[in-house]
Amino acid sequence: MYARSWSTPAAEGSVGRPSFVADHGLWDEEQSAAAERIEATLEDVDFVRLVFGDPHGLARSKTLTAAAFATVLRNGMNFSPGPFLFDTGHAVAVDFLGDHGIGVDEIAGAGNFVLVPDPTTFQVLPGRGPRTAWVIGDEYLRDGTAHPLSSRATLRRVLARYAEQRLTPVLGLEVEWYLTRRLDDEPGNQGNGFGLQGRAPRVSAVNAGYQFNLDSAYDSVAAVTDPLALHLLKLGLPLRSMEHESGPGQVETTFSPMSALDTADAMLLFRTVTKRFCARRGHHASFMSQPLLDAADPSGWHLNQSLTDTATGRNVFSAEGLSGGLSPSGKAYAEGLLSWAGDLFLLSVPTVNGYRRLAAEHTLAPTRVGWSFEDRTAMLRVVGSGPGAHIENRVGEPCANPYLNIAAQLFAGLDGLTGGAAPAPEEPGAAATTVPQSLAEALDAFRAGRAGQLLGASLAACLAKLKESELRRYASWCAEARPEPGRVTEWEQREYFGAY
Repeated sequence: MYARSWSTPAAEGSVGRPSFVADHGLWDEEQSAAAERIEATLEDVDFVRLVFGDPHGLARSKTLTAAAFATVLRNGMNFSPGPFLFDTGHAVAVDFLGDHGIGVDEIAGAGNFVLVPDPTTFQVLPGRGPRTAWVIGDEYLRDGTAHPLSSRATLRRVLARYAEQRLTPVLGLEVEWYLTRRLDDEPGNQGNGFGLQGRAPRVSAVNAGYQFNLDSAYDSVAAVTDPLALHLLKLGLPLRSMEHESGPGQVETTFSPMSALDTADAMLLFRTVTKRFCARRGHHASFMSQPLLDAADPSGWHLNQSLTDTATGRNVFSAEGLSGGLSPSGKAYAEGLLSWAGDLFLLSVPTVNGYRRLAAEHTLAPTRVGWSFEDRTAMLRVVGSGPGAHIENRVGEPCANPYLNIAAQLFAGLDGLTGGAAPAPEEPGAAATTVPQSLAEALDAFRAGRAGQLLGASLAACLAKLKESELRRYASWCAEARPEPGRVTEWEQREYFGAY
């Protein structure tokens, strides 16, 4: 008995365009060499997940057979713009059939864009079963220009400016998240739809919490987090530690310093893999800042940042002499972060729920737009001295878009370095204002400010529409449900706990 031989056209409908990469010169030498290595070993892979980060920072993907990916690698793949159009609850926020108002002609009628794999991000995922690889793609318009709604392209543009200054950003991740135990396998689809999120996963806490860094508290999560740590190391991620934080089942994961693009890619991979790994073991991982769990303490994402001189490798934040602290360049960088804090705050804390953490009741919350040495209530905390001197920005929430959050930091810091920002107060913490206390407040500052200088008019308009839709649905729910003030709502749990 023989299997039928099915003929296929030379150029499939899903392919972006034959020779798309070559025709538009989209790869550098490193990427071209990586593509050749992939092609030489692709027969060892069954499937490839072609991934990109949407405006919310969520990984969107298609799983391709190895044969299909062999065609897509150099030609790109057609992809629906849906991830650019839906808010966090999958409501259509951008009117692609009418006047969408974001200045991207190809959005009209939901026209495809072309997703091109970045060969340098290709890696085979460890584990049993089908041999599956993961690769991150870059979004392009059909004429070969970077898609104006691409988060990764935004970060690339900022990094190009650093290269012109012969500076290399170095970043370190500290990410808090919640590990819980699933109570059932129900999908929560009852009542679900566009903008109508069904029931969130039903979970229970894995411990009582509120024993910070207690060894036995870590033991209660180690059956999941230790194998997860080994899994992350097999992926090549520079994992440093798994730590038990204050909340019940709250974990902090830290990584060694990386380049900026690697940091953003690592954050996208880490969150996605962690959720998948835990789910396959009957648990649920969530990067929602403050879940609707008894006694939950809010989670944050601390982004450590410094700059090195590309030619010498010297940390330009390091002050000379024995006094330590920050160099003039480090202070100028901090001035940029403070100057742009209001305009770009939305990119670090993009959800309704993320602002729960910034309330005054949380004593260590970074509520002040200021800088200080070793003070955890300030937005910017100066840590270390000499070669290890760096700035820790503490305001981010763990589900922020990694490309936009990092791009915002680097853009603002570079503006300070090049003299565009107002001087910071000489005394740390002096004349500090309070960070935005709600998504609505942050959105107002975003729309009225200078975010378009970083994002471009199209992405700034798109993000505003996505957040307006999210806020509109939240306000509508609150008007009907009349929730108790100051408490995490069921709407937030349905909206964020599963997706993030």
